[in-house]
Amino acid sequence: MVHTLANGPRLTAARAPLTHSVTVVNEHGLQETVQIPAERPLTVYVDRRELVTLMTLGAHPELLVLGYLRNQRLVDSVSDIESITVDWEVHAAAVRTRHGIARLDERTATKVVTTGCGQGSVFGGLMDAVERISLPEARLTQGQLYGIVNAIRLKETTYKSAGSVHGCALFRGEELLVFVEDVGRHNAIDTIAGWMWMNPEPGDGTGPAQAPLSGTDKVFYTTGRLTSEMVIKSAQMGVPIVVSRSGMTQMGHAVAQQLGLCAIGRATNRRFVCYSGAHRLVLQPELAQPAAATVAGEGSARP
Repeated sequence: MVHTLANGPRLTAARAPLTHSVTVVNEHGLQETVQIPAERPLTVYVDRRELVTLMTLGAHPELLVLGYLRNQRLVDSVSDIESITVDWEVHAAAVRTRHGIARLDERTATKVVTTGCGQGSVFGGLMDAVERISLPEARLTQGQLYGIVNAIRLKETTYKSAGSVHGCALFRGEELLVFVEDVGRHNAIDTIAGWMWMNPEPGDGTGPAQAPLSGTDKVFYTTGRLTSEMVIKSAQMGVPIVVSRSGMTQMGHAVAQQLGLCAIGRATNRRFVCYSGAHRLVLQPELAQPAAATVAGEGSARP
């Protein structure tokens, strides 16, 4: 990951080992060595005040913290942050803001434990912001969707070597921009949010200072289920289309419909279901796998 935004916050680069070797006994009664994902606490301090402890792999902790602050709506702009310093010896991330965070006590008074793996938490005001979100117009073709699924399938991942992690990615069409894994999908999406803030929109470099990367023409992908938390965070990042290898919760569905967000789930190989925002999906059914043959005498296709 390259942090290229001019005048952005100063970040350390405290990447931690992602896997750990352990000895196990297999089904034959033999010992073998396998890799398991690392998991470590990271306590976030904002202007010397303890805010939250995140459980993480530690792949990109500075971006995780930046994205967490963004997705919790505690900071409005990347320019609000002066620096983020991570020290794994004390498992802490020190955030220094330029002007403090207004009404921090009030805004963090209520916490909601989420369904995120690794047990995430969001501050209660997050749901209140949904009505103020307006997503840009965007379209995704069925062919591009298949390209996204295939790009993830071919990606070399910690999951393939050690399992037990979630992966999230940001695409522009079929182009993979960034891929992140962590013990919880909420951490992975926060890291991507931080990455977007630290990378500028493409330009020729001759105009005014470039803005952070927008979500207008982007697609968010996750291996985990689409909960309300994931839908809201995607929308806050300005990303109007989300794709999941898994399914969707009732509350996630309700929020996606309210926002007009295109939510696609069960996306594997050439199969998928579009839960909401189907107007954003340009269907090309001729690209799909042939429908299952009708069972003789039953009059209906196999499920």
